Amino acid sequence: MPEGHTVHRLADALTELYGGQRLEVSSPQGRFAAGAARLNGQILLGAQAHGKQLFLPFAPAPDLPQDAPDVTWVRIHLGLYGSWTFAGDSAFTAPHSIGAPRRRVGERGEHALAHGGGSALSGLDGREPAPAAPGQWAPPEPRGAVRLRLAGEHGVADLTGPTACELLDADGVAAVRRRLGPDPLRPDADPKDFITGVRRRKRTIGELLMDQSILAGVGNIYRAEVLFRVGLSPFRQGKRISAKRLQEIWDDLVPLMEYGVATGFITTVDAAEAPEPLPEGDAEAGRWYVYHRALRPCLRCGTRIAEREVGGRRLFWCPTCQAY
Repeated sequence: MPEGHTVHRLADALTELYGGQRLEVSSPQGRFAAGAARLNGQILLGAQAHGKQLFLPFAPAPDLPQDAPDVTWVRIHLGLYGSWTFAGDSAFTAPHSIGAPRRRVGERGEHALAHGGGSALSGLDGREPAPAAPGQWAPPEPRGAVRLRLAGEHGVADLTGPTACELLDADGVAAVRRRLGPDPLRPDADPKDFITGVRRRKRTIGELLMDQSILAGVGNIYRAEVLFRVGLSPFRQGKRISAKRLQEIWDDLVPLMEYGVATGFITTVDAAEAPEPLPEGDAEAGRWYVYHRALRPCLRCGTRIAEREVGGRRLFWCPTCQAY
């Protein structure tokens, strides 16, 4: 399942490609036909991400505040199989896809840091052959079961396979967000909410980090990696972890996830600790300390990385570096 950094990349991409534009909205598959008909011809005001949830506000005029009664929101959750695929002319610079792992080989999907300036889609173009010039391009036929198509003057974005795709008003969006914990990638997030939420519970920190009502956007990779980086056992109960240590988790997640937004990849190994050359058969050692590295030696102490199923997901940790 795409983690939070992917959804933030997607929100940035849709904002840059379509923000302020009047769009043709359709549902080639038909499962979102009524919603698409309501939005067709309206203006996309921008896009927002909160954890793994994507919110797209549409309105008949570009200057409406996003809490105005005339604004209609689309809530999208990609889930395990959801993906957005892009196509357009030479003026429509976009990645081939964002979401489920369907990128073309070699396509990195990079874009700027949230506060680093520059284009969210600079240098992105995974399409072959070269796109046509403006005025010489026609939208391709939808491929697969396209739930939602956004079409602008220069390109289209097709959504396939989402877990959720629904219309909401501003109150509905607020209700969804109230069910979510703070998102380390959002400027309005308060780490105190995360700390308080963890310290009230007896469940282990390994479980709590995956609970989207406690912390929004963190998935299996970030969970394993941040716990290793701060040296915390995934099996410690939340109520037994100090506020200081939980703040360390938050402070480490923010730059890790911002890097994921910038590059499209989750890379957590500090350059000084990345083995050179990479061990044979252990390519993950260049990107991750523990995730997907069961029985491989820890990059810091040499202990074999352990693995256990917790809550239906595979959990990885170093028994020595994370003994407490």
